[in-house]
Amino acid sequence: MQVILLERVARLGQMGEEVKVKDGFARNFLLPQGKALRANDANRKKFEGQRAQLEARDLERKSEAQSVADKLDGKTFVVVRAAGETGQLYGSVSTRDIADILTEEGFSVARNQVELNQPIKAIGLINVALALHPEVDVTITLNVARSTDEAERQARGETLTSAEAIYGEDVNENAQPENFFDPEAEFEDEDAGQAEEGAEAAAEEGADEEEKS
Repeated sequence: MQVILLERVARLGQMGEEVKVKDGFARNFLLPQGKALRANDANRKKFEGQRAQLEARDLERKSEAQSVADKLDGKTFVVVRAAGETGQLYGSVSTRDIADILTEEGFSVARNQVELNQPIKAIGLINVALALHPEVDVTITLNVARSTDEAERQARGETLTSAEAIYGEDVNENAQPENFFDPEAEFEDEDAGQAEEGAEAAAEEGADEEEKS
């Protein structure tokens, strides 16, 4: 389908350009999002009549996006998720999750503005790009951790993807048998103990018989 772009679209073209795109992309994204019009004589005239208004609107959106980008630039957001000792999440962090986190922090960001090729599935510090406007990008950092304490440790440069890293280097030493049992303790021989008990019982029984006689 041939369309007229009503704003700059990344990897596609600038406002006012006519480009050919797949029908599905036009019907499902460009046209309903108000980013393009079907290329025909009527819409060409319509675009030229609204060009000044569209350019002013785009400039306003760019200015707003830049203002948000300036506030977001270099920021780190902590995301607490359950994960195993190797750092693999029991689930994932998606574009929707990231948009919700930013919204909770007071930033208006839509999930389609979060550029994430695949969901985040492990703890760590992850850089995520946000396309706030076709001409305004910004990168934030997500500190994905099992707890706020671990997030602080990751921020200091620690890598918490092993039991040793999480609990300390002495985790294996603490798990040694000698730390649970006293090697100096004396253990009574079970068979000897039973024999001794039997002898004592027999002696008591003999004494009873002697008294009866």
